[in-house]
Amino acid sequence: MRKHLEIFPVTGLPEVAAGDDLAALIAEGTDLRDGDVVSVTSKIVSKAEGRLTNGTRQEAIDAELVRVVAQRGETRIVQTRHGLVMAAAGTDTSNTTPGTVLLLPVDPDASARDLRTALKQRYDVNVGIVVTDTLGRPWRNGQTDLAIGAAGVRVMEDLRGTTDSHGNVLAVTEPALADEIAGASELVKGKADGVPVAVLRGMDDAVLPAGEHGPGARALVRDAEHDMFSLGTREAARAAVLDRQPPAGPREADPALWSGLLADVDGVRLEAADNGVTVFGDDPVTVGMVAERLAVLLHAEGYGVAVRPGPGSEATVTFGSRSR
Repeated sequence: MRKHLEIFPVTGLPEVAAGDDLAALIAEGTDLRDGDVVSVTSKIVSKAEGRLTNGTRQEAIDAELVRVVAQRGETRIVQTRHGLVMAAAGTDTSNTTPGTVLLLPVDPDASARDLRTALKQRYDVNVGIVVTDTLGRPWRNGQTDLAIGAAGVRVMEDLRGTTDSHGNVLAVTEPALADEIAGASELVKGKADGVPVAVLRGMDDAVLPAGEHGPGARALVRDAEHDMFSLGTREAARAAVLDRQPPAGPREADPALWSGLLADVDGVRLEAADNGVTVFGDDPVTVGMVAERLAVLLHAEGYGVAVRPGPGSEATVTFGSRSR
């Protein structure tokens, strides 16, 4: 446990423009020491890298996104090419010339590495760098700063296998250290105050040796395979109906997946066979409705699904591995 931590803002920095030397501005604005962590708002990194574009914000979002996660009106939560899921692809129109939009750095981890290398080579100081941006979070109101780029700092602390004060073995505890750094630094930064850089002192144990940059903040991005919330509620419902894939190979299914399906339906029964469930009943409309519900349930569990009408009041839902 860290016994003492100082966080202080780097004040007096000028308005940053394309081509400005961030390493010089930061080093001349504060007395950096080995083991410090420098938290830099992504906006000034983008400005220094000339990441301004002309046009509307919606046009900029279209250019930056790789997929829409959720949308309500003009508000879009999207995934960027960095893997980040955020509102408006991280674009910003505050403190920029009207008609221009500020984009995220092309590669925030690379930006962090370049800044760290410059500070070491020119000022002989070994610091960690965290590039931050403000994000909202599911299930929580308000926003907080998170790490979108990092270099020379451990981005996660792996406490799995260690024990707590009662001797219990920790099984899943991996604090997102870089995100905690970003959130802590925001306490002394802020858009309104015009303070885009903060320094955290007392985290020497988290700073890597000179020349070792670590995996960067990209390591904090959960891949789609393990993301249980990869779509918004409305988008997940649409995908279950419109984007289903046919089964590509055998796959076992637990009948518990459709337990309760007939709780409010009369005159319909299910008969399970290998990689398929047949729906029988007197009313073809009800049979079709139950078959479609069954297909949606299986799709939600990651199965490839196909519905095939049968003779009379019958439909068969086949399932298996997804198509590749």
